[in-house]
Amino acid sequence: MRKPKEKSAAAPALLPGRRDGSNAKLRPRAARQPATAYSAADIEEIFHRFSIQRPEPKGELEHVNAFTLLVAVVLSAQATDAGVNKATRALFAAADTPEKMAALGEEKVGDYIRTIGLWRNKAKNVIALSNALITDFGGKVPGEREALMSLPGVGRKTANVVLNMAFGQPTMAVDTHIFRIGNRIGLAPGRTPDEVEATLVRIIPEKYMRHAHHWLILHGRYVCKARKPDCPACVIADICKSAEKTTDIPAPLAPLEPLEATRQIIV
Repeated sequence: MRKPKEKSAAAPALLPGRRDGSNAKLRPRAARQPATAYSAADIEEIFHRFSIQRPEPKGELEHVNAFTLLVAVVLSAQATDAGVNKATRALFAAADTPEKMAALGEEKVGDYIRTIGLWRNKAKNVIALSNALITDFGGKVPGEREALMSLPGVGRKTANVVLNMAFGQPTMAVDTHIFRIGNRIGLAPGRTPDEVEATLVRIIPEKYMRHAHHWLILHGRYVCKARKPDCPACVIADICKSAEKTTDIPAPLAPLEPLEATRQIIV
């Protein structure tokens, strides 16, 4: 006669937080790395210096109103500002409203912007967004990000540029220059433009946000360049934590002359 099986001892209670049924002690999670390599005081000083160097920074895309700014930014994707300006001077002289642009038609717009990369698709988007503005927004450029991003060819970066430049909103449009700086100097490391944007918006003092977008773009375009940073010309060289920097001595801090800025754009 078989003996009845003995009842096994009750299983010990599981430690909280375990999904695998084990009673191993939980390992402490590694501390989250800071999203920026700089202290609040460092960041305050960085943007203070930028504000002295360029008290009233301006975007370099030529435009006459919110609509032409929107079109110029759409056309600037994978193109230089100088190249876009060369093509849009005649275009905006002929069409500076959605109604006039739509009346030109896709083929005619294409003739104006043929020197810009991806011009066929961009001409299509310009006409489509012009019609959408007429149909959905009464021919006016909306001042809300979601509304702007509903337009053909308009992504988050384009919307942020328009909101900043045309409506004075403290947005951060992360282009290739800002993305590079955020990662290169450790100001706002991120794998995507959205990650870099989120960190910059969080860490930059509110009083600097109105112009921070332009300060960072111009710094990346003329000083912290893609191929070789011009560290001797950098006003934040002593604060910068980039492994690539070649000097700890900051450039003299003074407002840039307007003629110098103009000369840089032409070059």
